[in-house]
Amino acid sequence: MSELPRQVLVLDDEPLILLDLEFAVEDAGCVPLTALEAEEALEIVAAEAISAAILDVSLGQGRTCEPVARALAALGVPYVLHTGDLDRMDEAVRRLGGVLVPKPTPAAVVVSRALQTLAEPQRQAG
Repeated sequence: MSELPRQVLVLDDEPLILLDLEFAVEDAGCVPLTALEAEEALEIVAAEAISAAILDVSLGQGRTCEPVARALAALGVPYVLHTGDLDRMDEAVRRLGGVLVPKPTPAAVVVSRALQTLAEPQRQAG
C-alpha cells in the first residue's frame, strides 16, 4: 500500500501569493490545502490530516494567524511563519514560535523550509 501524499496547509490573505505557494506545494509532491482567512484555515485543521503548514502572520484588518498556529501546535503539526511585516509583527512572531521565513522568499524555498520542519524536533510555543 502506498503512503498518502503529505497535505500542507497554506494560509495567506493575498490570493497571488497563495496561488504561488499552492503550485510550489504541488511541485514538491504534496497536496495543498489553501485558505485566505484564519476561520477557513481552522476548518481545514479540524477536518484534515495536515503534515505541515505555511502561515502568513498578518491577515489584514488587524487579524493574525495566531489561532491557527495555536491549533496546529496543539496537534503537533509544524509550521513556518511567512511574513513581510516583520517590524510590525515582531512580537506576534516571537509569541508564536515556529520557523520564520520572511517575504519575499521564492515559493519553492518557503515550501522546502516547511517540509524541512517535519524532520526537526518541535520548537513551537505550546
